Amino acid sequence: MASNGSLAKAAGVPLPGGDANSLREPQAPFYDPSRPVSSIDGRPHSAAIADSTTALGGINKDEVSLAEGGQATDPAPKKSAKRNLLLIALLSLVALIVVVLAVVLPVYFKVIKPRQQSGSREGQIGGSTEDPGETPVEPTPTEPVTPVVPITGGDGSTITTENGTTFTYVNNFGGFWYSDPDDPYNDSAQPNSWTPPLNESFDYATTRIYGVNLGGLFVLEPFISPALFQRYPGTRDEWELSLAMAADTANGGLDQLEEHYDTFITEQDIAEIAGAGLNWIRLPVPYWAIEKYADEPFLERTSWRYIIRTLQWCRKYGLRVNIDLHTIPGSHNAYNHGGKFGVHNFMNGAMGMANAQRALYYIRVFTEFFNQPEWRSVVPMFSIMNEPIITTIGAEQIRAFYVEAHRVMREVTGFGEGNGPYMVLHDSFQGLGGWSGFMSGADRVGIDVHPYFAFNGAAAVEAIDTGVGPGAGGPWPARACTRFGSMMNDSRSAFGVTMAGEWSNAIQDCSLYLRGVGTPTDYQGDCTVWQDSAGWTDGTKAGLLAFASAQMDALGDYFFWTWRIGESERGIVESPFWSYKLGLDGGWMPTDPRSVIGTCQALGVSTGSFTGPFAPYMTGGVGAGAPSDAGAYPWPPAAQNDGNAAAALPTYATTGTPVVLPAPTFTDSQGNPIPPIGTQAAYPAPTPIAGCTYPNAWESEGVFAPGVCA
Repeated sequence: MASNGSLAKAAGVPLPGGDANSLREPQAPFYDPSRPVSSIDGRPHSAAIADSTTALGGINKDEVSLAEGGQATDPAPKKSAKRNLLLIALLSLVALIVVVLAVVLPVYFKVIKPRQQSGSREGQIGGSTEDPGETPVEPTPTEPVTPVVPITGGDGSTITTENGTTFTYVNNFGGFWYSDPDDPYNDSAQPNSWTPPLNESFDYATTRIYGVNLGGLFVLEPFISPALFQRYPGTRDEWELSLAMAADTANGGLDQLEEHYDTFITEQDIAEIAGAGLNWIRLPVPYWAIEKYADEPFLERTSWRYIIRTLQWCRKYGLRVNIDLHTIPGSHNAYNHGGKFGVHNFMNGAMGMANAQRALYYIRVFTEFFNQPEWRSVVPMFSIMNEPIITTIGAEQIRAFYVEAHRVMREVTGFGEGNGPYMVLHDSFQGLGGWSGFMSGADRVGIDVHPYFAFNGAAAVEAIDTGVGPGAGGPWPARACTRFGSMMNDSRSAFGVTMAGEWSNAIQDCSLYLRGVGTPTDYQGDCTVWQDSAGWTDGTKAGLLAFASAQMDALGDYFFWTWRIGESERGIVESPFWSYKLGLDGGWMPTDPRSVIGTCQALGVSTGSFTGPFAPYMTGGVGAGAPSDAGAYPWPPAAQNDGNAAAALPTYATTGTPVVLPAPTFTDSQGNPIPPIGTQAAYPAPTPIAGCTYPNAWESEGVFAPGVCA
């Protein structure tokens, strides 16, 4: 793992001023510097009853034998015997007192004092140190002592997972976790000292988003989980993988995916993300976490249980989440991570409007769930559609969809800060400048860009291994600063909250299955060296570290793609450019994201500036409401980009059974159920009209539209 020193050598940038102070020990109110470390993280002191000989002051053998009825070798006079009996009685009393103290004191320090010092069980950290509804009762020495399970802790504390395994929480940035079975929706946790805890507002103008994606967890991609796809040769996307798995009943059928959901990302991963100095997660989810139609092969709803588990882990470690709807019915981009490779039926083809109708409904269902009070602090952002292809959908058409999606969301949440998540739209690979002024006045709309170097079509690229020290990375760090910095700051001024939802360290497309299964790379050099980091030189690692640092500094607010890449059937990670975790372990990702600040300036590249604040409406303040240009983008649009009149295309009835996402079931420490805090409205779902024949929703491009069926 790279040290701060190696980063300074690679990037030529000193650590930010005052860094030593910002890395001080946790200063949360429940930490008392005068208390021993073992009590700070909630772990009880170890206590053992002393050996009886020590406790009794070392009685000689003759005294013990006399007390037991034996006879001393040199009997004393009667008066001396009485004195001995008195001495023995006194020593016995002392022994009894020591034994009682040896039992009672550990109980006090293990049970009573930690409960008083850990704060109210209601989670009001920094508030009263007593629970007013509970009177501590000191057990008698004969009562069994129930071990106290810590509900919070910082660096060095022990985490016990749901399956009983343990690991040590490592967080050198002042972060602490919080998890109370009697208060499962407590939002007191904090990932680090510079990010507010979940129960405080996040200022997007002054606090940076240091995030990472959990790609490939709930929406599968061949390059992220290659071994799964290699198990079924030739499968290119989740559609084909689902069909192949379903046919493989001997090995569990489609339920094999549940094992992937359960094991690909663990609680320890989430803890390590917080420990890496990051404060956000972008979580790609599929629409089939809600439902699927009968002719779609995906595993329906199973992922939802694990999505909730992941969100609860994020709550525990103080990480905010940007939920990303990665798939859309019919596919909105024809990519292998859009559900089905090579097809585009969202607002395109005969079923284009019907698929858009379903998409809007799923956006409503997700919004309804995350608008509940217990989830608002954990999920402050909702990216409603990942990487739509505007050249197929059409510029006017996609803008109309975004305006309608905003109306749907705010119909659920209401307007203003704290009322549901931000709506985040993607720039559709058109660049941020083209969206300047769009949806002006709209309540809390952010924009997302995915600035990659890997897909530039280059057959050859400049070397990144130029040695260690100043100049590491060759031209790549300065190139990142030049390309990204100004565009991000300009967008913050002209549009509002702006972030890089995805980026990576890849300088070319030499990664297994990155272009897709069976698709050749654009890069014409030898890819083998780039698919196994075990052979990378110190110069390569230093170059990548400098490159990553420059990108982080230029982007400002970002989510790296992605936290983890799974091993291939060779037992190695064959896409190492794309794994943040591997980069941390291998030394080519910064161990402190703040240490990159100033990288571009040191390279002599001006990136412009955004001094803030945002216009009030951009963050839910004064003037936040419907977009001022909503009238220019009516829904539905008059026609699709392919020429089909929207009014002439088939749609669904809105009379289907409402879909309501189930809330998790929690039980308190006494086994009593804990009901959800909020409630969800139930909206009728789109459903095929009885007696009507619809084209295949995933194969409707170029198909004759059958017209409206009522």
